[in-house]
Amino acid sequence: MPHATRKWEIYPGRNRFCCEGRIMMAKQVGIFYVTVGLIVATSCTFFIFDCPFLAVKITPAIPAVGGLLFTFVLATLFRTSFSDPGVIPRATPDEAADIEKQIEVPNSPNSPTYRPPPRTKEVVVCGQVVKLKFCFTCKIFRPPRASHCSICDNCVDGFDHHCPWIGNCVGRRNYRYFYSFIVSLAFMCVFIFACAVTHLVLLTRDDKPFLDAIKESPASVLVAIVCFFSVWSVLGLAGFHTYLTTSNQTTNEDIKGSFTGKRGQEKVNPYSKGGVCANCLFILCGPMPPSFIDRRGFVTPEHSIAPPIDSVPTTSPTSAVPIQGSSEVRLLSNGKGHVTVSVSNTGSRKQAIGSIQEPKRPEVESGVSLQPLSTLSASSLQLLHERTMINTDLDLDSLDESASSNPCHVHLESASVTSSQTGLLHPLVPRYNGL
Repeated sequence: MPHATRKWEIYPGRNRFCCEGRIMMAKQVGIFYVTVGLIVATSCTFFIFDCPFLAVKITPAIPAVGGLLFTFVLATLFRTSFSDPGVIPRATPDEAADIEKQIEVPNSPNSPTYRPPPRTKEVVVCGQVVKLKFCFTCKIFRPPRASHCSICDNCVDGFDHHCPWIGNCVGRRNYRYFYSFIVSLAFMCVFIFACAVTHLVLLTRDDKPFLDAIKESPASVLVAIVCFFSVWSVLGLAGFHTYLTTSNQTTNEDIKGSFTGKRGQEKVNPYSKGGVCANCLFILCGPMPPSFIDRRGFVTPEHSIAPPIDSVPTTSPTSAVPIQGSSEVRLLSNGKGHVTVSVSNTGSRKQAIGSIQEPKRPEVESGVSLQPLSTLSASSLQLLHERTMINTDLDLDSLDESASSNPCHVHLESASVTSSQTGLLHPLVPRYNGL
């Protein structure tokens, strides 16, 4: 049985997937293991050395409360770390080409310089104008409050920040779990610290010196020190995110000052629900948005990624042309109506790959083979590099039988090649128009 590829196996972002795509994390998870280790080690030390004494001397409820806090902290941590934060899927090649056509601005014939197309759009949200920025990596206009994470290489909806302590981004879909995690962790740090200090104090009741109490229960001292130094940062983080939750902001928006008035101008947060309680209820108890990416879905031809040039199966012979300067041009055909042009330069370690859509031919012509290619000189190769930017990815999808006379556009992010530059590519396929 052939292996059915799922979408998480070819996902383009820098993420780590486990359990057949059910778990999604960032690539760098070393600090996440440190977080889990600190929580588990400190809690286990507390349960082993402090809880038995406190359960007898004070109340059996102390181990029960500690166990509930420990379980809730780990549950919210794993829920935050293993879930999709709200990743926005990248545009397909057809969608990216359609967006490029929409934002393309033709230059005036008399314009001396090239005008790049606008990369922002404006939308109105609750009476406030919000700019949508174009993501050059995902080839989309990011929705409001979304941002591109440079660590995970994804656009995340409602992006708050990337937290290395949990090994994942914090976005719209896991923010409520992240907030619950840091608040419950702050309560647990205070609780364990108070219990450890209480244990040491009770040991000194019988006129024992404090040093003797430390010698009798050194684990309590260790737990108290770890919690003392941890509680300040955790409490500060919990307080900061409580402020963000009550005002319905994200860390990214607060740092950038998105809703801070400048020069005496008051700027209102268009996403606020009108009050503290309404914002908290919306963020913590509101409906959970669905995941935009179908991680466990099967790959379809629309979502498949083109294989590398060396792995393209060929049904016709590969034509190679040696070029002066240790360069080489290869023309490959996969037998499915596509011809691939590969130019490699072994001296400079550069390689460029272009894809040409071959016109459909009748069945009687299916046996036509490519004619030998002509040799390019070193000066022609240099001109080819300079004029066509062939050292970048090419998409020659409009070359037809009239390529020598009509303009042919080569999409290079936001650049194009005219018919005069197409003539430089014509020597690569001198017999192409005759097929």
